[in-house]
Amino acid sequence: MKYVIGIDLGTSAVKILLVNKNGDVVQEVSKEFDLIQERTGYSEQDPHRWVDQTVAGLSDLLKDFDGNKEDIEGISFSGQMHGLVLLDENKDVLRNAILWNDTRTTEQCKQIYHAVGEERLLKITKNPALEGFTLPKILWVKAHEPDLYAQAKTFVLPKDYLRYKLTGELHMEYSDAAGTLVLNVSEKQWSQEICDLVGIDRALCPPLVDSHEVVGKVTSEIAQATGLATSTRVFAGGADNACGAIGSGILEDGKTLCSIGTSGVVLSYESSNDKDFQGKVHYFNHGAPNAYYTMGVTLAAGYSLSWFKDVFAKGESFEDLMTDVGFVPVGSNGLLFTPYVVGERTPHADASIRASFIGMDSSHERKDFVRAVMEGITFSLNEAIAIFRKHGKTIDTIVSTGGGTKNEDWLQMQADIFDAKIVKLASEQGPGMGAAMLAAYGCGWFDSLRDCADAFLKVEKEFLPKRDNVEKYKKLFAIYQEVYGQTKEMNERLVEYRK
Repeated sequence: MKYVIGIDLGTSAVKILLVNKNGDVVQEVSKEFDLIQERTGYSEQDPHRWVDQTVAGLSDLLKDFDGNKEDIEGISFSGQMHGLVLLDENKDVLRNAILWNDTRTTEQCKQIYHAVGEERLLKITKNPALEGFTLPKILWVKAHEPDLYAQAKTFVLPKDYLRYKLTGELHMEYSDAAGTLVLNVSEKQWSQEICDLVGIDRALCPPLVDSHEVVGKVTSEIAQATGLATSTRVFAGGADNACGAIGSGILEDGKTLCSIGTSGVVLSYESSNDKDFQGKVHYFNHGAPNAYYTMGVTLAAGYSLSWFKDVFAKGESFEDLMTDVGFVPVGSNGLLFTPYVVGERTPHADASIRASFIGMDSSHERKDFVRAVMEGITFSLNEAIAIFRKHGKTIDTIVSTGGGTKNEDWLQMQADIFDAKIVKLASEQGPGMGAAMLAAYGCGWFDSLRDCADAFLKVEKEFLPKRDNVEKYKKLFAIYQEVYGQTKEMNERLVEYRK
């Protein structure tokens, strides 16, 4: 039997999957690492820890592998997006990586808009200047650590540095490069114009490759440390969201992913680079060849439900909390919730907005509140779907992953609110599986990633929209969309009273 390895470099851990030619996960290893948060808004990690923990994880994987190590034909990667890793002329790390969830760069975002112009930035990069992206981090280092910046010869993203340490070859692939604010997304090349306008050297940008492209083989040192064969090919990989889409089969027009974790993501496949969403949703290069994806984000999706449970049902399981949701009618008996407990991202990039329960009265029971929270989260995700459809996208099939699949009432709710078929997969491995699929495709096991998805991914259950519920939810969604505008100013006036 032949195998590939998918390495998912997340924010809290690296997850390593050994996948056989049938798409079965035959072994899984996870190794954790810590965040470094020295000041409010700062979020960093030591890139050396990524390498050490990945090598340790691969070593554990190979210890228990009873096959021929030469049968592990390829390795590929999924990685946390946007994080800045600065390297000197010897390709040594100059400072801790500044991560995607670091928010220190508000002034640098303003600087980018001033230098480039909001419309021009959207034209080139398809995305607005947000604190999480990579370019603002580069400009922050340039402004606040000029001596260190002067030593920088290149920058990479987290998984790219990890891949470099495994192969000795340094590249960046398009799906991750799209999240830097330096890539011309349509033309798939670094933007000399942006580099010139913001005052950084274009030479800082590394060579670009496709996600399925072979970039090298594991070095003899890594082979010795892990037990891998030196013949094992290494493929570029993709950004975590792109790999999550691949690992969920989002590989053709009409296919969309809804992932409900702490935050929520709605991600839809794009076969072209010519749509204009005015920056209301993210628009990135896909890990699939010559494809793109659009993405909306709800900051507090599953987090809104876990917040409610921790405050009002401490000690209970989520299963118990949601037991009676199916007995509450559509609309939660006139109770509406907006999931802005930590602000919002799509379509309102607003750090000050906060959540609301609208329509409470003395007849409401806890089960009404629970359903209202679930409906509010789903309405927020539907904001992104509404934007997609407004711009001409057909969305008929949505693969649901994460916490939103743990309850069948919630899956039916998604079908009704999104007005689309909801698919639950038999096995959820997300970005790690997407990375393994890129390796399988790169190894030539399949003619396309879609063929790989057909072989690797199995559907467990489907949920179809119920027409009566769809019509009711359309009316409720219109009310939901009014709440942000009605409460925005009030929330801004309340800021001074928050802790």
